[in-house]
Amino acid sequence: MIVALKPGVQKEKQDQLIDWLKGMGLDIHISTGEYQTILGLIGNTEKIDTELIESLDIVDSVKRVSETFKCCNRKFHPDDSVITVGEAKIGGGNFCLIAGPCSVETEEQIIEVAKSVKAAGANMLRGGAFKPRTSPYDFQGLKGEGIELLKLARKETGLPIVTEIMSVSDLPLFSDVDVLQVGARNMQNFDLLRELGHTNKPILLKRGLANTLKELLMSAEYIMASGNENVILCERGIRTFSDYLRNTLDLSAVPMLKELSHLPVIVDPSHATGIARMVPPMALSATACGADGLIIEVHNDPIHALCDGAQSLRPDEFEKLVGKINAVREAIK
Repeated sequence: MIVALKPGVQKEKQDQLIDWLKGMGLDIHISTGEYQTILGLIGNTEKIDTELIESLDIVDSVKRVSETFKCCNRKFHPDDSVITVGEAKIGGGNFCLIAGPCSVETEEQIIEVAKSVKAAGANMLRGGAFKPRTSPYDFQGLKGEGIELLKLARKETGLPIVTEIMSVSDLPLFSDVDVLQVGARNMQNFDLLRELGHTNKPILLKRGLANTLKELLMSAEYIMASGNENVILCERGIRTFSDYLRNTLDLSAVPMLKELSHLPVIVDPSHATGIARMVPPMALSATACGADGLIIEVHNDPIHALCDGAQSLRPDEFEKLVGKINAVREAIK
């Protein structure tokens, strides 16, 4: 249920209403906009007398929300959420570029790539330390050592670091990571999502290989309902009948998610296509359709990469792409 307050309501009266609603066993999500304050009532609202609340002199309107996702619902939070990571911002008109290798391999590799993507205009550095691989015989990442190397690259460049967490038990290793990524295979790892909700770190939540948008939003709800509102949604392609690309990049998800939710939405064209030459056109398309950012794989030696070299851009290719992305952003202003 949503309670919209009239403009200019005294804080004392607002607090009295909130205390009364909490006394009925409800959690209250407060969204203060430029012109109006919205109270999102979370819990069993069936016993709430909407006519009584609507009759209060500080209340503008009362609406019931039929969607099962509440915290991430735009009705609860009409304004775009802006997630701040260091000096970078995502959402609310702020565009963010996240770039780096699929896997952290060596100190020299990650620092070289970090310096090149920063020079090209990246706002954050991505790099996998823990790698969920289909085959148990493939490179699984450097794990804790990989995180330490990412931290060295951050020290060298100042770029915030983004890396994937796969298990609740690994959470202590991520205490100094700036953004925790939940990969497609873990989108519905509800124990992990609940635990991440108890942190205050930004969470980059990727859509699962065969999950609906509603399921993605419900996964975000797990994190937010546990107390962490710093969630970034990521469209990274879904499984379809496509036989030439790794996945099908569902760009229609971007405007739909932004209509349904106030959370920032970014796109991963690297995992969606699996082919380096396909990344630039899809990155530009994602920018044009309103994405709040991109996460792109960049490797200084893709041919010899230990993971996903076929979809990784070289630093010079990334630099050229950034120029085109900026041109598209300027064109759609």
